[in-house]
Amino acid sequence: MDVFRLNGLLIAVGDAMAEPSGQTTARWRVLAAIGDAPLTVAQIARAWWLTRQSVQRVADVLVKDGLAAYEANPSHRRAKLLRITPAGLSALREIRLRQRTWAESLGAEIGEVELRQANATLTRVLEALTSS
Repeated sequence: MDVFRLNGLLIAVGDAMAEPSGQTTARWRVLAAIGDAPLTVAQIARAWWLTRQSVQRVADVLVKDGLAAYEANPSHRRAKLLRITPAGLSALREIRLRQRTWAESLGAEIGEVELRQANATLTRVLEALTSS
């Protein structure tokens, strides 16, 4: 139950960090997924364990707002790649700056050792869940 509560809190905090850039946590997540290289909607959905349809809705809004663009995919005729635009990259950078400040503050409060232990535990849980 604590993981569900944590998820809700992280989404609320994420929305607060993304809002000054006109974004939401969902939009931030998709922008982050394509920040380094274009991906298909299905690839993004698989990476984040989301439904393809939910990612498609967010991707379409990002394209409409000029933060991302669809481009031809040389590996697949029908599954277009979603590419971040300069405006999307700018929004992503702004959000990441706010996120870094928040993370440093949280890290100072909790401590590096505890956060590294928590991260290691979460990594093991994720690996166990995805391998079963």
